[in-house]
Amino acid sequence: MLDEKVCLRWLGAMALRWDAWSTIEGFTGTAMINLAELTRERQIIGDILYLVIDTLRVNRARFLLTSIGMVLGTGSLIWVVSIGLTGQNYVFNSIQNIGTNLIWAEFAGLADPAVGAESDFLTVRDMDAVQREVPEIASATPVVNLELQYATGSGGEISLLVLGVYPQYEQIRRLQILSGRFFDDWDAALTSKAAVVTEQFAVSQFGSVSDALGRNLTISGIPFEIIGTFTERTNTFGQSEIIDNTVLIPYQVARYFKGSDDINQIYFSASDINSVPQVTREILRIIKSRHRTEAVYDVGNLTAVLATARKTVLAMNMILLLFSSVTLLVGGTGIMNIMLATVTSRIQEIGIRKALGATRRAIRLQFLMESTLISLVGGILGVFVGFIVPFMIHLFSGVQLQFSWVSAVVALLVSGGIGVSFGTIPATRAALLDPVECLRSDL
Repeated sequence: MLDEKVCLRWLGAMALRWDAWSTIEGFTGTAMINLAELTRERQIIGDILYLVIDTLRVNRARFLLTSIGMVLGTGSLIWVVSIGLTGQNYVFNSIQNIGTNLIWAEFAGLADPAVGAESDFLTVRDMDAVQREVPEIASATPVVNLELQYATGSGGEISLLVLGVYPQYEQIRRLQILSGRFFDDWDAALTSKAAVVTEQFAVSQFGSVSDALGRNLTISGIPFEIIGTFTERTNTFGQSEIIDNTVLIPYQVARYFKGSDDINQIYFSASDINSVPQVTREILRIIKSRHRTEAVYDVGNLTAVLATARKTVLAMNMILLLFSSVTLLVGGTGIMNIMLATVTSRIQEIGIRKALGATRRAIRLQFLMESTLISLVGGILGVFVGFIVPFMIHLFSGVQLQFSWVSAVVALLVSGGIGVSFGTIPATRAALLDPVECLRSDL
C-alpha cells in the first residue's frame, strides 16, 4: 500500500527544491547555468536518497529479511578466504618445516639388473666432491641406515632403526629437540657413544622425554648414553627415513657397525631456495660422473611438492569460492524478487510521483538505490559475521584462522555490484509503468 507519510515528505521536499530552481534560473551566464544544473542534480539525488532511506526505515522488517541472503553470501565469501589462507599457510609451513632447501641423493639401483653388476652405493667421498664443486651448498650429511636389536628392561628385544649422521643433520632436517641436546662435532671427532632418540621411543621405554636423558641404551652389546630427544617438526606419517623407534648416532660410530664406506643417503642444504633446481642438477651430474654408467641415482627436492601444493590449494580455493558465489547469487535473486513485489505493492506511489513530474530516470534511480542499499547493508553485516565467527572459533577451540581485509573490501564491492545488477530489472519495470494505469490500480 501507499505510505502517505513518505509521499507527503517527498512532495514537501520537491516543492522547496522547485522554489530554489526558479530563483537560480533567473541568473544569466553559461557558467552559472552549468553550476545550477550540477547543484540541481545533486539535490535531486539527495532527495531520492532521503526518500529511499525513509522508505526502508518504514519497512525495516522487510528490508532486514531481504538482506539476510547477502549477509550469508558475504560472510561465506570471507570464510572461504580465511579457510583458504589458513590451509595454504598450513601446507607451506609443513613443507618449510621439512626443508624447502633440502636436496637428497641415493642409489636407486641398476639400469639393467640382468647384467648382474654389483651395487654402486654412494660414499662420503661423493658428498665431499659435491661440496667442493657446488658452492651453493650450505651443508651436507651422510645417512647410514642400520637395523639393530635393543634389549628392553623387561627382557625382550625390539628392532631399532639406527641412523648414523653428521651433527649438521639436525639443521638440515629441521629437527625439534625436546630435551637435552644433539651431538656436536666434538662428539663426532671423539666417536662418542652418544645417542639422540625419538619422542615416541623415549616415552615408550623410559616414561617421558626428560626421564630418558642420561639413560644407557645398549645396542648390539655396545652401551650408548642418551643425550637428547627429538621429533620432526612436521608429521610425515612414516614417509621419511625416521620412524617411531629411531636412534641417531654419530656417523663415525655407525660406520663401525656398517663395516664399509657405503651410505644409504646424502642430504644437502642449499644456501638459497631459488638455486635448488640448479643445485639438484649439478649434484646429479657430479655423482653420475663418479660412478658406473649403469648405476641409477635418485636426486630430488621438494620443489615439485611445493608446486603441487600450490596448485591443490588454488583448486580448493576456487571450489570454495564457487560455492560462496552461488550463495551470493541466491541472495541477489532474493533481492530482485522482493523488489519486483515491491514495485507491484507501491504502484500507486509510482503513479503519483510520475503525475507530479518525476522522470523515468528518477524512478529507476530510486529503486536502484533501494536494492543497492539493501545489498550493501547485508554486505556490511556479512563482513561482521565473517570476521566474528572465526574469532569465536579461535576463542573456544584455539584454532587460529587467517584474516584478509582485502576479502572484506572485495565482499562489499561484490555485494554492491549485485545490488545494482539484480535491482536493474525491478527498477526498469517501475520506470516504464504508465502513470494513468498506476493511479487506476486498486493495489
